[in-house]
Amino acid sequence: MNILFIGTTEIIVIVVIVLLLFGGKKIPELMSGVGKGVKSFKDGMNGLDDPKEGKGDGSSKKNEEKRNENNV
Repeated sequence: MNILFIGTTEIIVIVVIVLLLFGGKKIPELMSGVGKGVKSFKDGMNGLDDPKEGKGDGSSKKNEEKRNENNV
């Protein structure tokens, strides 16, 4: 028996409990907030991965210029 496996019965029970707790009108607002949070997190991670992208306040560009000055 795998503890991490969630079957359809368990998913249905979870969905029913969420509906009872939050109601049908509140769920889209919650999911919208979760989606915005995930998008913000992904954008932040992409900014860390690729500092030449031009996002942010330009501090990564300043750091790159300092490294170039030190190498000269």
